[in-house]
Amino acid sequence: MTSHVSPYLIGIAGGSCSGKTWLAGQLGQVFGEQTAFLSLDEFYRDRSQLSPSRRESLNFDHPRAIDWPLFQRTLQDCAAAKSVGVPRYDFTTHCRLPGTRYLEPHPLLLVEGLWVLLRPEVRRFFTLSIFIDCCEKTRLQRRLKRDTAERGRTRASIQQQFRETVAPMHNEFVAPQARWADLVLSEPISHIEVEAIAEKIWCLLTARSGPAPCWAAASQRVDWRNQLLEFHT
Repeated sequence: MTSHVSPYLIGIAGGSCSGKTWLAGQLGQVFGEQTAFLSLDEFYRDRSQLSPSRRESLNFDHPRAIDWPLFQRTLQDCAAAKSVGVPRYDFTTHCRLPGTRYLEPHPLLLVEGLWVLLRPEVRRFFTLSIFIDCCEKTRLQRRLKRDTAERGRTRASIQQQFRETVAPMHNEFVAPQARWADLVLSEPISHIEVEAIAEKIWCLLTARSGPAPCWAAASQRVDWRNQLLEFHT
């Protein structure tokens, strides 16, 4: 299916467990059904042809772990308001799962990932780009909590991976993306910052509709501001 209106793509980059998914979720609450989500994590290359021991030895914190041609084609289809199939990835086995999920066109697409601002051919798709700066200690604490609970890994293995690949790859490939971001946010992100980003996106969405919907947009802005205040109370 193809829509007649091209969506706005918003890119959110930052280190592992820096708050990318959280920010996308907050903006998704604001814009509701107008919003769709895409994660770079879904585009890790399939490693099913390798033995489990070989998979474990790979550096998944280097950008080459991503299937960039597929990711770029997906963004291109999304920007053209086409329905697109998105791969499903299993972090416990480092393999793609059977089947795909289908992403339908929405006015707003929030795209988050470690390196979504790294490549100029990918950056060109984003109307607005955001980088989240989060200290290493916080990112490690969050990663320990996430990977032990969701990915079946031990604390020792997580700490070793963070020390040997996550931290050095962050310094080499993730942190430099701040220079290409329209907005750089520092953790913890305040509700005022979320509101400012939402206001910026709202202006994009309403501008293409012309002056007619502005009265309705103003009343809806009050609603989502109240939602943010309630969430952070």
